[in-house]
Amino acid sequence: MIEINKTAIGIAAGLAGTLFIGYCIYFDKKRRNDPDYKKKVRERRRRNRKTGSAKQGMPNLNDHEAIERYFLQEIQLGETLIARGDFETGVEHLANAIVVCGQPARLLQVLQSSLPAQVFAMLIIKMQEFGNRAAESSDGGLAGSGSRSNQIDNSANILETSGHAVIDDLE
Repeated sequence: MIEINKTAIGIAAGLAGTLFIGYCIYFDKKRRNDPDYKKKVRERRRRNRKTGSAKQGMPNLNDHEAIERYFLQEIQLGETLIARGDFETGVEHLANAIVVCGQPARLLQVLQSSLPAQVFAMLIIKMQEFGNRAAESSDGGLAGSGSRSNQIDNSANILETSGHAVIDDLE
């Protein structure tokens, strides 16, 4: 068999690493020097502002107490608005609470038993919209939404399985 010297392997690995870093630097510089780069960045930020306008009050996702306050505030506001008859806004606040909830499946079960069927169906549709938006933004290459977008996707999947019976009853 052929004996491979450890120093040869080390040199080859070092050379490969250097080439990779050079490749990254070259294409990053090429990307930044593109005349449309700043325009694309501005457009992406503008799009994010438009889609994120309803989420301006979102808490810092690393601060557990802020998430808890936001969650309780959104649940209370959603219930109050639904009790007044403003179903759409109330459902939006409940959906915001579900997005930051640590156990969305359990919360959805509680809401399914406590909300009227039509309002719960509206909530399911709103959560599916959130899941679709999260999927679109992750397909668009936007970074930073990591675990929360996965949680939104998981909530949408939970909704798909738990909400069919309710939606079927309404149709």
